Amino acid sequence: MMTQADWQKFQSMRTYRIDGRQFSTLEEFFEEIGRVLIPGSYWGHNLDALNDILRGGFGTPDEGFILIWENSDLSRTRLSYAETVRQLELRLERCHPTNRNSVQKQLRNAHSNKGPVVFDWLVEIIRIHGAGGEEAEDNVILKLQ
Repeated sequence: MMTQADWQKFQSMRTYRIDGRQFSTLEEFFEEIGRVLIPGSYWGHNLDALNDILRGGFGTPDEGFILIWENSDLSRTRLSYAETVRQLELRLERCHPTNRNSVQKQLRNAHSNKGPVVFDWLVEIIRIHGAGGEEAEDNVILKLQ
């Protein structure tokens, strides 16, 4: 149960919104999330850099924030297996030789519509920074709408 202090803190948190209608690729997601969370800032536009900006200190509130992902069902569709295959093919081209077998296995699974997709990767990274996640102290609350 949420205490009165927790409720007040929650109500005062800054809220950001991304709209799944605005992107259909991982690269476009990076553009949208950067535009919303850290406008005008340079960042790496990759999964590791996304993880970094969710920690705070890049313009996002250090006390945490609420991220509302509007039209998330559309994103779930757009960032599904076709986009995952595309991303894994790109990753395979530039990954370290010691990682090739792992990426090839993920790619085979994606071709067979098995395993996590890009949408899942993003949700997992964001949720790591919220309640129950490994970096819950960052206090990022994800709401899928």
